Amino acid sequence: QVQLVESGGGFVQAGGSLKLSCTASGRTFSSSSKGWFRRAPGKERDEFVAAISWSDGRTSYADSVKGRFTISRDNAKNTVYLQMNSLKPEDTAVYYCTTGRFPGTYYADYWGQGTQVTVSS
Repeated sequence: QVQLVESGGGFVQAGGSLKLSCTASGRTFSSSSKGWFRRAPGKERDEFVAAISWSDGRTSYADSVKGRFTISRDNAKNTVYLQMNSLKPEDTAVYYCTTGRFPGTYYADYWGQGTQVTVSS
C-alpha cells in the first residue's frame, strides 16, 4: 500500500505563491514517478498539472502552468513539492498528489486525499 499526504494548500490573492508538499509511505513510493493533478470547482474531470520522473528527474507540465509552477523532489525525505507562483483565480482547485508511471505520458496509480488551493481575484 502507498499512502500520500498533501499539505501546503490555503487561501492566497492573485499573483501570490504557495508551495504544496506531499509526503508518502509505502514500498513502491521510492521508485515511482510523482505527479500533481487538480480538480476545479464544478469540473467533473481531473486536470494534469505536473509530473517528475523519480529516476532521471525529467519533468512535464500542463501548458496552463508552464513558467509558473515547478515540481521537485527530495528522495531522502520521500517528498515531492509543487511550487506555485503567479497564481491566478483559475488555479483554484483541489490539488492531488499522485504516484505512478512516466514512460512518456504520466499515468497515476495512487492518489492522496487532496489539498484545497483558493486564489482570490
